[in-house]
Formats: sequence, C-alpha cells, structure tokens
Amino acid sequence: MSFSSAWVPKKPLPEYQEADTNNHPDMNITKGGLVIFSANSNPSCMELAKRIAERLGVELGKVQVYQEANRETRVQIQESVRGKDVFIIQTVSKDVNTIIMELLIMVYACRTSCARSIIGVVPYFPYSKQCKMRKRGSIVSKLLASMMCKAGEYRQHRSFLWNMPCLSTSLTHLITMDLHQKEIQGFFNIPVDNLRASPFLLQYIQEEIPDYRNAVIVAKSPASAKRAQSFAERLRLGIAVIHGEAQDAESDLVDGRHSPPMVKNIGAIHPSLEIPLLIPKEKPPITVVGDVGGRIAIIVDDIIDDVDTFLAAADTLKERGAYKIYVMATHGILSSDAPRLIEESAIDEVVVTNTIPHEIQKLQCPKIKTVDISMILSEAIRRIHNGESMSYLFRNIGVDD
Repeated sequence: MSFSSAWVPKKPLPEYQEADTNNHPDMNITKGGLVIFSANSNPSCMELAKRIAERLGVELGKVQVYQEANRETRVQIQESVRGKDVFIIQTVSKDVNTIIMELLIMVYACRTSCARSIIGVVPYFPYSKQCKMRKRGSIVSKLLASMMCKAGEYRQHRSFLWNMPCLSTSLTHLITMDLHQKEIQGFFNIPVDNLRASPFLLQYIQEEIPDYRNAVIVAKSPASAKRAQSFAERLRLGIAVIHGEAQDAESDLVDGRHSPPMVKNIGAIHPSLEIPLLIPKEKPPITVVGDVGGRIAIIVDDIIDDVDTFLAAADTLKERGAYKIYVMATHGILSSDAPRLIEESAIDEVVVTNTIPHEIQKLQCPKIKTVDISMILSEAIRRIHNGESMSYLFRNIGVDD
C-alpha cells in the first residue's frame, strides 16, 4: 500500500515506545469485533484511515459514502456491525459542513444497525475556534458537540439477542487531538480523549533541524506562550514572545463582555450611580521579548490556517536577527492563498501533522512538511477496543500542555 510522503520517527518515541509495532509485534493484535470505517466521501481524506488500519492489521470496513445529485449525503454500510465496536475516522476537508453530516449520518446508521459501541476518531475537531461567545454570536463548538452526542439517540432497552443494554447515546467515545481549547471537552457528555501531537513534533525538531540546540522557541502572541514554554522546557531551549501584534479574533474586545452597546440609560440606573468603564486597550509597538539574534526561530501553535499573523511574526524575527524560521503546528488547514504566501515569505519551513489532508497545498508549496501521527491514533483505538488504560498515552503531559 503506497501513501503520500509523511515524516515518521526514525526511532520509537520515548513516550510511545509501547505503541511501536516494529519492536512490539503483539501490540497491533486486537480482540475480535473491531470495525474501522472512514466516513469521508473524498478519497484524499481516506489516507489517514488507511494508515491506521494498516498499523492495526485490519482492513477498512466496507461502506459507501457519497453525495447525490441534489447534494444530499447518503451512507450505505456494506457489512454487519451488530454487536461490534465501530471506530469512525473522519478528517476535515474544505467542505467542513459536508463532513459533519457524513459523520452524523454514519453514526446513526451504525446505531440503527445495532453496533455495540460507536467511537468517533476526529483528529481535528471542526468549529473549535468558535468556542467562546462573540457578542451576539453563538458557541458553535458546543452545538456540534451536542449534535454528535444526540445523533441516533433513543430510549435505553435490553437486547435479548446479545443480553446487554443498548447505549442511550449515539457516540460512546471521542478521540481527538490538540483541541483549540481544552475546555471543549466539557461540551460533551461522553468520554473525550484529547491526544497530543507534541511528542512527534519535538522529535522532528531533534532529528530534522540541524543545530537545533541554537534554536529558540517563539510564541507569536502572548496567547500561545504556554505552548511555547512547554516545547522550550522539553528541548532545554530558550523562549521568545512577540508582543504588540494586531489584535486577533480571540481578544477580550470582541467577546460578550462588551455587549450590549454601552449606551447610557438614565431610566435603568439611579442618577447618583455611575458605573466605571474599563479603560480601553492600546496596542503597544511590536516587541520581541527574548533574544533571537543569530538563532533559529521555531514558532509553535496548534492551528495554522490564515497565515497573516505567522508571516508578520516571521518578518519581525528576521528584523531581530533570526537566520532561519520554522513554523510547527498540529493542524495544517492552510486555507485560501496560504501555500503561495508561505512560499513567498521569510518562513523556511512549515511542519504540520496529517490530522488534515493537505497534499494539494504541498504541491503548491515545497516548504510544507508532514509528520505522521497515525501511530498514536491506532494505539488509542487498540487500547479502547481491548479495554486497556489510556493513561499511558498521557504520560508526562501537564495541565498546560
């Protein structure tokens, strides 16, 4: 089976040596009753599912997912899932709303086909950036979490054929990776395993970046300083933070605390009372806290989509004397003209994982490199199916990681 080029570790990751199927050939042995489906109708999105199935030593389940002429999604499961553990792998393509419907319909189809449990494997959770109230907007990630937990729900009853209670929710478990905000786990009423890609990115730095000991980990804004600190402490490197960027969409000025409009209503409060107003923020000049002169700058974040802030950070670091600039992120959405802008920028290399397919973007920009994370996803599936503890996959992971 041939896959597109993706970097894999040259030696087992210390955190996941137990998941290495080469040194531990029995680790890919799973108990019977396991079915893995890919919920994508787009062939380019099935690559990760094929990698996971190959690592587990099983074949992908037979299912047809396609769009009809009127753009309705149709799902046809072509093998029995009765009494089995079903894992549905769904990666995000450009048409994010279609992939959500594909997942929900497939979950419902497995539920009505009497699957024992249905586990969603969604490496990149869509709408994760919309996890806070924005004035008169909505928390869309909460809505999506509710939809995933409710699709196909029906009353609990006892199956006399299998002598076990049918579960009352559709999805029974969710596996994802590097949620934009960890608090999104609280939107679900089912177990959520938020895996981390940082061990793979850290090993890429150690094996693929020459003279990485002369590097400094950079946070492109104070909001990503905790992630940068985590990388820096594990690599025993210094840290730098860029402060004074143009305000991004996640600042306090655009959340619900400034709503409704501040109109003085004499009838609403007593004339002798006047509520003090918070002093508005003033954007300071762009500064880099930390020394990057004559160093390799490695910018770390969880998502790279709109690259404008990364390009501005790269220009700032070049002005401060950094001679090489890398960008490391878990999810490479790379929308719109991102590949062209990266190719023309001061950034030397962009490293992302294969949680989202981006083969087209790699053809447009050779600077984009891919790290394969199918190892940890397949090990998570194996452990859940066999009823083993998941804590091993979260060793040495702190609250701020």
